[in-house]
Amino acid sequence: MLPAAGLCLAAGCGVGAPRDPDRRLVVWEMEDAAVAPYIDSVLKAFRGLPGNSDVEIVRTHYHPEDLRQQFQTASIAGNPPDLLISQSDPAGIYSVSGFIMPVDGLFDLKRYNKAAVGAVSQGGKTWGVPISNGNHLMLFYNKKFAPKPPRTTAELFDFCDRKAKSLPIDHCLAFFLAEPYWLVPWLGAFGGWPMDGRAPTLDTPAARQAVAFVLDLKRRRYVPQECDYNCADALLMERKVAFVIGGDWAMSRYESQLKGDLGVAMLPRLSQTGKRPVPMVSGAYFMLSSKLQGPKLELARRLVEFYTDEENQIGQAKTLMRLPAVAKLNKAKVIMDNPNLRASMEQLLVGRPMPMATEMRAVWDAIRPLYGRVLSGQMPVDEAVARMQEDAEAKIREMNE
Repeated sequence: MLPAAGLCLAAGCGVGAPRDPDRRLVVWEMEDAAVAPYIDSVLKAFRGLPGNSDVEIVRTHYHPEDLRQQFQTASIAGNPPDLLISQSDPAGIYSVSGFIMPVDGLFDLKRYNKAAVGAVSQGGKTWGVPISNGNHLMLFYNKKFAPKPPRTTAELFDFCDRKAKSLPIDHCLAFFLAEPYWLVPWLGAFGGWPMDGRAPTLDTPAARQAVAFVLDLKRRRYVPQECDYNCADALLMERKVAFVIGGDWAMSRYESQLKGDLGVAMLPRLSQTGKRPVPMVSGAYFMLSSKLQGPKLELARRLVEFYTDEENQIGQAKTLMRLPAVAKLNKAKVIMDNPNLRASMEQLLVGRPMPMATEMRAVWDAIRPLYGRVLSGQMPVDEAVARMQEDAEAKIREMNE
């Protein structure tokens, strides 16, 4: 499959090969189109540093799944890009396959938020350098309908029961109902988690309670009877819902549409347990091809350090509304002065790293169909949760054969 877009950032780009191949870096990324101008601005600034005028940087964009496939194909063929800008979850297969190198010792990883580093750590090694910290779920709300966000699920339910019915909205709350990623925060609030190390932990009281909790939201008609990501997204953008559970990646787009009516808050504390929901946390990462060595490896290392220095991390927060990965900037002025970014950071800090273990994909694949059957009334909760565990273990055995 051909890449969606490409850009070469160098004087004379396309005229021929650079005089020194060690001064050429190929970067593949999977960001949204709106992020491309920011990436290019940082790459251009890097080339503007003293001694970098002869550096050539070729950026190529792929959709996330295409990036995964193309990088594996190119790595097997022995012709991979030098750097990836990627989500954390493919790092599991990349590291096991030997396609990327551990970055311990190349970078001062103590600079970065622990959760961001944790999402690309496995086997005592770290397999990527955080660019941003996030990909977490939180609560978006329309201030015209709800001037203040609910602090607890009891407050949320009270709002849905009493106030929402008098508002010009179609639903009180919306989120991607059948997608397991949206189940995880509630699983955490009941004291569970989908994996322990590399083993699935699905047949648990916490999992049964979390699935039953979401099912109850549907039975109470607080949420649409069926709703995927696009459904929840459209309801918020069209001002037809009071609350949406969504990802930090959508915040800048929501702000551009709702303007001052957009509110962002932590997910409400679960009244049944008194605990906060625990979203998964990861971010965007630089991953380094295992083929890098010598002067080219040093050039790639300097580019990554420049891209994630404090000035560029602050610029990223201002431009893209993304939280910095550098821990020192958790309370930076750009975050503290913006209520929505501040709320996003508060939510992120109670999250847990998304496992990069290859087994996590088997866990998602085991949960999804059975969870969907529960929500559609085709299977009882206890049976579904027990089957999730069995199916996850079976899929993991198949992976390891």
